Amino acid sequence: MLRSLRFPLLLTLAALVLAACSTLGLVGALLGDRISFTAPQLQQQLDRRFPRDYDKLGGLVTLSVLHPRLSIPQGSSRLRLDFDIGIGAPGRDSRTPAGHLAVASGLRWDPSTRGLHLDAPSIESLQLPGMGEALGPAARDLVDRWLSDYAAREPVYRFDDSLLQRLQSRSIGATTIEDGLVVVHLDQ
Repeated sequence: MLRSLRFPLLLTLAALVLAACSTLGLVGALLGDRISFTAPQLQQQLDRRFPRDYDKLGGLVTLSVLHPRLSIPQGSSRLRLDFDIGIGAPGRDSRTPAGHLAVASGLRWDPSTRGLHLDAPSIESLQLPGMGEALGPAARDLVDRWLSDYAAREPVYRFDDSLLQRLQSRSIGATTIEDGLVVVHLDQ
């Protein structure tokens, strides 16, 4: 009888261990001093919130930010975001990619949005082929303004209610990027 119960018991235990592994970061947060997120976890939330359109000059010019791609370069303490960008004007569709934008940034916690925001973002590259030199500084200014606004208002990753409930007795401290992971440090 004992032998016949051993196999189902082992299967159940294995299933529980596998389920625990999928939430290991959260379990570590509840027992330790940090929560870790991978680039694919952040990418999943970004995919749901793009493309984004930003009208400027009373709608005369539209900046569209398309196809976000988040990565954490090996050995870096900053993440990288790559976007396709479109600039719409009379006769030009903003949803047609016209160039590429690469941004490097740290992350910071903002309790008002319950999310991780870009921190000290910098434009690594801005390529607008065929847009002409005269539009270059104006386009860069438009992208700089968008980046500042995005960093202030929009989280890259938003904590869900269940995670916040599990962390209710903990306060969120610094956010760092270590060994290819976004690490949110927890204070007592």
